[in-house]
Formats: sequence, structure tokens, C-alpha cells
Amino acid sequence: MQEYKTIEDLGDLNGKVVMLRADLNVPMDENFHVTNTARIDRTVPTIKTLMNKGAKVVVISHFGRPEGKGDVKNSLRYVAPELEKALGNKVVFVDDCIGDVVVNAVKNMKADEVLLLENLRYYNEEKKGDTAWAKELVKPADVYVSDAFSTAHRAHTSMVAAPELLPSAMGLLMAEEVAALTSGLNNPNRPLMAVVGGSKVSTKLDLLNNLVKKVDKLVISGGMAHTFLKVLGADGINENNSLVQMDMLDTAKEILTTAKTHGCEIVLPDDLVVAEEFAANAPHKTVDIDNIPANGTLLDVGSKTIAKIKAKLDECKTLVWNGPLGAFELKPFDNATNQVAQHAAELTQAGKLISVAGGGDTVSALANAGVADKFSYISTAGGAFLEWMEGKELPGVVIFKK
Repeated sequence: MQEYKTIEDLGDLNGKVVMLRADLNVPMDENFHVTNTARIDRTVPTIKTLMNKGAKVVVISHFGRPEGKGDVKNSLRYVAPELEKALGNKVVFVDDCIGDVVVNAVKNMKADEVLLLENLRYYNEEKKGDTAWAKELVKPADVYVSDAFSTAHRAHTSMVAAPELLPSAMGLLMAEEVAALTSGLNNPNRPLMAVVGGSKVSTKLDLLNNLVKKVDKLVISGGMAHTFLKVLGADGINENNSLVQMDMLDTAKEILTTAKTHGCEIVLPDDLVVAEEFAANAPHKTVDIDNIPANGTLLDVGSKTIAKIKAKLDECKTLVWNGPLGAFELKPFDNATNQVAQHAAELTQAGKLISVAGGGDTVSALANAGVADKFSYISTAGGAFLEWMEGKELPGVVIFKK
């Protein structure tokens, strides 16, 4: 992390007002109760560290997609009690994020309090990288810290314009995330294996094209594997029984050629689980790829493929994972994802593997497998994690380069 500015580079923070850009965009039910506090919990160490250094912490965040300033259902006021509970310190909510009300609230802060400002996206300027608005935002602050890696792929005002106006650095969570992804993909212990699942090749083109140039082994599974299997001659795959994309066959062929050029071993299914319908506990059977029935629905990979992926994992030192191997949301078609995830977790816990995973479905799938706390690092960032895996520079990360 020597390449980036972190909290340790900020010097003495005693008595200074630190504006902390967090991601408190947490799920909430119809009664305004937070249903998952993971993002709140993960930014608490940064807040505590700043407070322990004598700083006054002012937290800012976006929340949802508000339709104007009066959109009560997207107010951060409902997050304040959960943040207070997680911190163990009083959280004072301010019903704006700029202006005199914020300046006055900062002046009246007590040493053991934290301020939480209202939703940044109540203002259209937040999405525009607006320097003038950024000046209004940071007016009461002395220092700027960002913990919002999950929004780092957006060139929004709070992510890129605001940090340029004050001494700034990454928070503990963002630094941890960047370090994990760097060790997972940019500077890994090899052999390096990637697991990529998902329904369609077209949604992960950039990801696949980047990975085949960087990893030693690439497992392609989920619906997107059907397109690659079709390229390799699996005649039983059709648009009725699978998610094959006939218009992507040439693209899949090009990816396979690029992989061969870069010495990347592509791992595809040897057998598939075919069900009578897309439903939990639907009647099903496992077939080799040479014996795929014309009807039914391909929902998972079979035992031969599971064993092959596990064996490949045993040969590797680093794993990056994005996307489930099958329709994990339907039992028993979560079997392959569960078995491979549990094997990766065992290798990780034994000190034989560095495992990094991310993406919305991936986090849910690993939680379903019971290994959410057994990987080296699981990113809660969706789009930012994917863009990093695609090899793109994230504006909200680059801004902190020394």
C-alpha cells in the first residue's frame, strides 16, 4: 500500500475535523429498518481510529436513488441509529450535507460524538464531479478520508473532486480492499486461478478478456459456459435448454484463442445437471456434455466437473472468484458452488490458498455455502470489484496515489 495515501500519511489529527466518505447504502425494509448492517460494521474501525487520534468525524454517504431533496424514503436518518449502535458512540444526524446547518453542527460537536450528514444524492451535483459544490461540501472539514471503495468506480463529486481540496487519504476499509485485490490479481502468488460464473458471456466480456491475459487457470461456469461448450462442439446445447448466446459464438472463440496465446488454461464443464424445469427441487439428472437432452434446463455442473475444479484449486496459490457455478438460489442446484467454495475455504484456512471474492451474487452464494468468513477477503463492492477485475482504473482509487 506504499503507492497510496492512507490515514498514517495524514499526520497529527488531534482537534481536526475529518470528513469521512463512507458507503452506508444498506438494505432497508418498508418500515425503514436496516436489514443488513455489513457496510456499517465494516467502516466502524476507520471511524474509531480517527476518533482515537483526536479527530472530529463527520460521515457522509449516498443512499439509494432519491428523486429530489424531499425523498424521505432515501434519507440517511434511518441509518443513524444503526451506526450509533455499531459505534457505541452518539451519532448526531444533520438533515443536510452542505450549508450553515452543517457548519454550525460541526462547531457544536462534542468530543465523543459523530455527525452523520444527509444523503449526498439529494443534490444532483454529487453525480457531476462538481468542484464548486465540492467546496461547499468540505467547507467545515480540515481533512478528507474515503472508505467507499464500492463507489470508487464512479467519478462523483465526493469521490474525486472533494479529496483534491483537502489533505486526503484512504480509510482502513478502502486500503484493505485495494490491498486484497492487488494481491489477488495485480501481484499474486502463482499459480493464479479465477472462477467466473454468470448467465451471459455478453455481460462479462471485459472481465473474461482481461483475465485470460493475467491468470494461469480460468474456470468458466454458469450459463455463460454453455456458449463456450457450443463453440467446442457440444451439439446438445441449444437455446431451449440453456443460456447459450448464439450471437456470441465468435466472441467466445476469440477469448479461447487469446487464452491459448497467453498460456491460460480454460476449465469448462465435463458434465451438467439438467432439470425438468427452473424450480427448486425439480426432478433432475447429471449428463455428460456429449449426452445433453434437447429439452429440460441446465442448472448446475456435475460431480466430474466439481472434482476437476477442486483438483485445479489444489495446484494453485491464489484464487479470485466472481459469480456462482450454477443456479445456487435453487436447491439442490447450489451443490457445485457449495462444494467448490467449501474446498477453497478449507485450503484458505490451511494456509495453502489466498482467496478473494466479490460481486453481489458471489457474496450471497458464498454465504449460502457457509464460507463467508473463511475466504481471505470477500468484497462487498459490486461494480467497483468487477471493474477492478476488468483491469480498469477506478477514479475513486487513483485519486489517492502518492
